[in-house]
Amino acid sequence: MAGTSKTPASDPDALSVPGHRGAPPGTPKPAGFHLNAGAPNPNTPASGTAPSVALARNRANVPQTVAPKDTIPVTKTPPRKQRSSRIQPSENVTLEPLPSFYEVPPAERTDLFVRKLRQCSVVFDFNDASQELRGKHIKAQALQEMFEYLTTQRGAITEPIYPEMVHMFAANLFRTIPPQSNSFEAFDPEEDEPVLELAWPHLQVVYELFLRFVESSELNINIAKKYIDQSFVTQLLELFDSEDPRERDFLKTMLHRIYGKFLNLRAFIRRSINNVFFQFVYETERHNGIAELLEILGSIINGFALPLKEEHKVFLTRVLLPLHKAKSLAMYHPQLAYCVVQFIEKDSMLTEEVMLGLLRFWPKTNSQKEVMFLNEVEEVLDVIEPQDFAKIQVPLFQQLARCIQSQHFQVAERTLYFWNNEYIVNLMGDNIHVILPIVFDSLYDNSKSHWNPTIHTLVYNALKLFMEINPAFFDLVSSENQQQRATREQKEQSRERAWQRLRSSAARNSRRYNMPPPKWQGKPDLASLGTQHSDVRAGGHETGATQTSDTLPFTSTLSGLAPPALSLATSTSYLPNLGSEIDASNTVPRLSSPPPNASEHATDEHELSPNSTAGTSFNGEFEDAENGIDFHDPALSAYLNDTPLIGRTNELSLV
Repeated sequence: MAGTSKTPASDPDALSVPGHRGAPPGTPKPAGFHLNAGAPNPNTPASGTAPSVALARNRANVPQTVAPKDTIPVTKTPPRKQRSSRIQPSENVTLEPLPSFYEVPPAERTDLFVRKLRQCSVVFDFNDASQELRGKHIKAQALQEMFEYLTTQRGAITEPIYPEMVHMFAANLFRTIPPQSNSFEAFDPEEDEPVLELAWPHLQVVYELFLRFVESSELNINIAKKYIDQSFVTQLLELFDSEDPRERDFLKTMLHRIYGKFLNLRAFIRRSINNVFFQFVYETERHNGIAELLEILGSIINGFALPLKEEHKVFLTRVLLPLHKAKSLAMYHPQLAYCVVQFIEKDSMLTEEVMLGLLRFWPKTNSQKEVMFLNEVEEVLDVIEPQDFAKIQVPLFQQLARCIQSQHFQVAERTLYFWNNEYIVNLMGDNIHVILPIVFDSLYDNSKSHWNPTIHTLVYNALKLFMEINPAFFDLVSSENQQQRATREQKEQSRERAWQRLRSSAARNSRRYNMPPPKWQGKPDLASLGTQHSDVRAGGHETGATQTSDTLPFTSTLSGLAPPALSLATSTSYLPNLGSEIDASNTVPRLSSPPPNASEHATDEHELSPNSTAGTSFNGEFEDAENGIDFHDPALSAYLNDTPLIGRTNELSLV
């Protein structure tokens, strides 16, 4: 991290630059470095003064500006948007230009190279472009000269250069990355401008110089690995969170070169990247360099030896597949899909696990993510083997059938484009007896009811392909589908007739007992009767009039009826086959309006009686219903004693 240094006594690998902060005392300063002698440092203790005394004296002169703990400081202006890294500039150092490499004898060029590296270790503050212009120019010129020297000269990399090169790179680039100024949800990479690094003119040359150093064929790995170690790689990975895409691109290339040359760091680099992904998926969901890290992994996966190690398979299932859950999937999905496809090309046995993982993380409410998933599924199907396709065809096409029925036309359109892929159509043709019954209903519905005319055309093409592949089986599935539709329509009509009879009888009973008619709005839920029955018998009371949910139990919808009528309306033997015709999953919104033609049904004397087998009404029509009443119920006893029960009908015990 920038601004952090270790003393040689505490860290044997710490690099000390003469004339720079962190150098041991007494080190001679190289040419090109001149401290400002005319500006004494007030924080420097005088000779013979203990450091603690000088520190106490400095603290005494600092005014107290810290607010109390319980006081929230009020800022008059909002903080400025951070557009640069938190770089710790070096101390007040004045740079002097050094001679060119061609102005000194060849024997002195290595020493000159080291001096230039130390000169370039000075860090400037680029937040103010008008300060230290001369020093910045000298540093940029020195960096450019060293880059050209490494490019053109053979034998330029000698052993004294290794520690100085790594130290110069660390001093300029290892720094604190500021918090992100853009959220992934609000950031559009095609329209929004990325946050650029203010110091990039110098950082770019530093990256180019170090990259040329690492890529050089003269690099001695045995010497370099003393300085490019795990700590160096860890700090390098932290820079991937930079918001500047130019820096992330250099980091991607550099880390890939290090992975290729430093064999001892390969396993550590993979584990460190895994940790970045774990933190991103399960903790922060914020990281700028996921796409670049996945791009590195794509080339690494491509080089895996066969058979795949168990470590690599675990990486696929526990790291790559959960990356599909993140909200910012659009920022790195192409690279992620490439990695997944690379695994399947390496080992086709992973196809089922990959496809089931995609279906497990399939988005439910984000249509744009659903389109990305469909793109990835098609890429997987392009490399799948026919025997592996048979293992995943049922769950896959069940999901595709749901996508075809999507009202978001891009989802339906992207799904129907599968029928334009020749290889996928061949796979469908080989398994048409399994696939066509799954998707036919969705295709037929969309051909009639989808709002987008483009979907109608694509559906027609898909059905036409199935018809050409196997006309006889297509006709069979079509006829079976028509029969199923007719059966469903008959059941719906029968269910509606049963509810109509229920409404008519309830309205007639309310008229007979001079009660206000029930206000129907939909169908009551018979499935809740058993639960409410047990609650009432246990002493609980349902207050349907004061419930705040959108659905009411059946007894609450009939709370305005007298007890015999209520018992009749809630009995399972109320109407012939009523229990089989009414779906228990039907829930009822709160009743608010009377049924249409309620008065006609209430005055119809030839309506079927609930308990009459001859279809005529008679005076004793409630006798059978009374057998189902609990006469020990106090509410019913009050009713039999002519006690008004209006508003207390929910206390009845239904047997």
